[in-house]
Amino acid sequence: MRRVVVTGIGGVTALGDDWPTIRAALREGQTAVRFMESWSRYTGINTRLACPVPNFTGADNYPRKKVRTMGAVARMATCATERALIAAGLIDDPILRSGRTGIAYGSSFGSPQPYVAFAELMTEGASRKLNATSYIQMMSHTAAVNIGLFFGVTGRTIPTSSACTSGSQAIGYAFETIRWGRADIMLAGGADELDITQTAVFDTLYATSVRNDAPHLTPRPYDKDRDGLVIGEGATTLILEEFEHAITRGATIHAEIVGFGTNTDGNHATQPQAETMATALRLALHDAGLPPEAIGYVNGHGTATEWGDIAETIATASVLGPGVPIHSLKSYFGHTLGACGALEAWLGIEMMREGWVAPTANLETVDTRCAELDYVMGRPRRLEFEHFMSNNFAFGGINTSLVFRRM
Repeated sequence: MRRVVVTGIGGVTALGDDWPTIRAALREGQTAVRFMESWSRYTGINTRLACPVPNFTGADNYPRKKVRTMGAVARMATCATERALIAAGLIDDPILRSGRTGIAYGSSFGSPQPYVAFAELMTEGASRKLNATSYIQMMSHTAAVNIGLFFGVTGRTIPTSSACTSGSQAIGYAFETIRWGRADIMLAGGADELDITQTAVFDTLYATSVRNDAPHLTPRPYDKDRDGLVIGEGATTLILEEFEHAITRGATIHAEIVGFGTNTDGNHATQPQAETMATALRLALHDAGLPPEAIGYVNGHGTATEWGDIAETIATASVLGPGVPIHSLKSYFGHTLGACGALEAWLGIEMMREGWVAPTANLETVDTRCAELDYVMGRPRRLEFEHFMSNNFAFGGINTSLVFRRM
């Protein structure tokens, strides 16, 4: 089996697009949660909170011919990938077109706005808003396709559209692709754009936070006073590369991926199961060839939904024991859906390299129904570790776990 390392990272987030800016926000306890004044017209939606990316301009200089097939989700994904390729020193490398570079990229679905044109067609029989690129913008694999078109990538494409595990599954499948010799480089990650339809999905399940008068106090993962999640948006791309290939070209190595596990509950679409969550964690440990005590901290899913938090922490404690440190970065960015697995992996890698972890924002009193774990809360914590685990869990009962090693 071949070793797989991370040689470039790029992102678009609600708290900034580079690590120094995001680091400062995490250290200061600054979150991206905002009251959405423009949502006041949606009378059937209870929450007015979200974590938008402010004034995204990253694709403004792209040629019109390149962006006409892109909605906002594809534009953010392409921009994040461009930044990652620049960081990896691969932006103009012929290997992108060699067939030895591939793409694994996910989102919950494509851009929602083109659906309006199809809805008009079905309800009114008219197609005034429908055009030749409507479907390309809204299809679930729009981010993966547009990244490939923009950079001329000719290797395999693995689109992952598995809701909240889209980004982490993409990284895992990219890791396996390189490990087994099917590619030397993979562009891997996830993206989702903020839209009222995504918020409505969770609002109808009474899973959104309604602290509309106090955005700074929510979401509250693992806290006894949590009242639901906040939806965010963004994109993150990791450049994964075969170790010897990276060494030969003198690439900077940020981390090594050593384990991946994924499975399905097979029980209920929206009720998480601690037992099968735990199985995914064990699969990742087995894949990495590591004992549970090798994991220095857990980058938790932590959505601030009641049964999600409880099931996740029970699963984590059952596999890794009660002493493992855990936090949730969704307390800062909200739930970025298809982007969260890649975004959280990125920030976990950066904190591992610097030897500290951010606390879970707004976590004051841990829910007694959550398992006994070392919840990082209050202030940033100095923490040196060689491995960390990043976990995500999605609608449909899809579970993922990734294990990273410090280089």
